[in-house]
Amino acid sequence: MMLDAAIIGMGRWGRTLVDSVQGKNGSGIRFVAGCTGTPDKARGYAAEKGITLHDGLEPILADRSIGAIVLATPHAQHAEQVIAAAAAGKHVFVEKPFTLTQASAQAAVDACRKAGVVMALGHNRRFLPAVAEMKSILASGKLGTLLHVEGQFSGPGGFTFQPGGWRADRAESPLGGMGGMGIHMIDLIISLAGRFQDVRVLSKARVLDTIDDTTAMLATLESGATCTFATLGAATRYWRCALFGSDGLVELRGHEQLFFRAREGGEEWTRDYPVTDIERAELEAFAAAVAGGPEYPLPLDEAIHGVAVFETMIGAAASGSAYAVPA
Repeated sequence: MMLDAAIIGMGRWGRTLVDSVQGKNGSGIRFVAGCTGTPDKARGYAAEKGITLHDGLEPILADRSIGAIVLATPHAQHAEQVIAAAAAGKHVFVEKPFTLTQASAQAAVDACRKAGVVMALGHNRRFLPAVAEMKSILASGKLGTLLHVEGQFSGPGGFTFQPGGWRADRAESPLGGMGGMGIHMIDLIISLAGRFQDVRVLSKARVLDTIDDTTAMLATLESGATCTFATLGAATRYWRCALFGSDGLVELRGHEQLFFRAREGGEEWTRDYPVTDIERAELEAFAAAVAGGPEYPLPLDEAIHGVAVFETMIGAAASGSAYAVPA
């Protein structure tokens, strides 16, 4: 069974999603329609991919032949678009961040549950084989008691944000790199180590004139483990997540390499994993869930909690609760 979908938002990332599955056997999903805020820029691409370009979301929602919509739109539009899609009986795949407030995330989830449609969130790092191994190691007890989690996701994307563009709008990109990058690491930490209990945040613009380029967090998880995290919007691309336990540590270096070290004198290894098309993997999982297969591997309660963490980080940064070190 093939799921006919529409892509909403046909900028760089919308096209990345389309390209990951369009014309490829076995994906279970194809894009047949789309709309974008800049249609003139998308006409050639839409024709090349066999996508019927519409003037807006409304005619797509009214088309009964379209079973799902995939949202690659500005963050602040997500909740309203998800609710509209659910009301039209469309399954929804939404790019991160899901929404910018816990209340709007809950409203969107409630609408999908009421309509009986599948809602999936695009946290694609959950589909990395190395992440599955990290979860297995933690669950096995090889790390002992989890003491601390470290996360880092940074890149140079902020240098490309132009004044007037939506990503350069602080309302759309609070805490700088959190919207495009850091929220992925927050979701990964939730997936691996559980829910957050509290956060403390510093966020500032060191080199950019548009948004914050340096955001750092210190947090406590509900398990009692501590957590440190940073996302930099004007730096060399970097991805790292490490779990530190009383009996060992495991560290994800990039997407494809895992390092494990037991306490002194014990096991130690480094493993490389094959490159995975995580955009295709997440869309295939969405299509499979729509077809009645396995549930999408991101529980909706965790999707809401990730937004709650993001919203709380925004408030913590604004509070400025930093203490000066005595001279």
